[in-house]
Amino acid sequence: MNDALNTALEKARLANQRLCREHPLQQLFWECTLRCNLSCRHCGSDCAKELSATDMPLEHFLPVLDDIAQHHDPSTIMVSTVGGEPLVRSDIVQCGREIKRRGFQWGMVTNGYLLDEKMMDQLAQVGIDSMAVDVDGTQADHNWLRNNDYSFDRAMMAVEQLERYDNIEWDVITCVNSHNINHLDEIKKMLIEAGVKYWRCFTIVPMGRAAGMEELQISDTQFRDLLNFIVKTRMEHSIDVSYACEGFLGAYEGLVRDYVYSCEAGLTVASIRADGEISGCLSIRSDYHQGNIYHDSFWDVWNNRFEKYRNREWMKTGICAHCDMFRYCQGNGFHLRDQNGNVMLCHYKRLKNVKL
Repeated sequence: MNDALNTALEKARLANQRLCREHPLQQLFWECTLRCNLSCRHCGSDCAKELSATDMPLEHFLPVLDDIAQHHDPSTIMVSTVGGEPLVRSDIVQCGREIKRRGFQWGMVTNGYLLDEKMMDQLAQVGIDSMAVDVDGTQADHNWLRNNDYSFDRAMMAVEQLERYDNIEWDVITCVNSHNINHLDEIKKMLIEAGVKYWRCFTIVPMGRAAGMEELQISDTQFRDLLNFIVKTRMEHSIDVSYACEGFLGAYEGLVRDYVYSCEAGLTVASIRADGEISGCLSIRSDYHQGNIYHDSFWDVWNNRFEKYRNREWMKTGICAHCDMFRYCQGNGFHLRDQNGNVMLCHYKRLKNVKL
């Protein structure tokens, strides 16, 4: 690696150490429902259209926000309603209203299926600050992944609605897989023409419904090609594209994102699951829970637990034990570890398998 990258990695490492000490809460995900109106092939949480479990009542979640607001400036924290699909909640606008009334920022991740003009106007009126919509390729590829023949049209309808509001920060998320990896230029052109300014690309971690589905995965060579596509597109300045916070990328750090990778679960990011469990972020499907809002104070848990997140030396086992990048990677993202703490996927190792 070159000197400039080494300097950037060292600077990021020191910043990460400071976050471990200070752990300033900046984003709180609320899994407000496990219900979903789609049945996507890659769902990490294996959500279903109908579940016996009920949504967490709003009145059960609000004391968490009140607890936080007693100790911390709420305006510095983004509360993101996610699922499942948050828009299936009949009271989602009321949820947002109460979040905003308490002084927090409010965001949402949605598949866009229910984001019509009426819903968009209601969300905007309440004051939603940030939204992310899933668009997983051109029509055929998107509908295949989302397992619904109408989902592409609905997602693009959502993009059209968001494009009407200049005061809402929003982006499009694309899950790159074996079906759409060869259509990235088409997707880019489509999104630019639709007025999309910010675009995040993910790859699919083999967990939840995606576990064992080989056709959802891309090869190591295709993964490198994806990163090269992102580098090239960023140099064009036609659309602000980035690779998501999926993991450490070695020589690609600083090229495919505006920052050097750091898993901030438990450092700046926390989540409340539908059953009240307190965790680092909702991408983590294994049990690294630190407490439960039904018998613990969230603020107490945030400040006095999360040791496993803030001292990651325990991760230095298996393929990480002698890795030359552990100093910077710190064991990769928590969501890439299974129930036993073993790494399910290492992007740095994948890239070492192919030539840059």
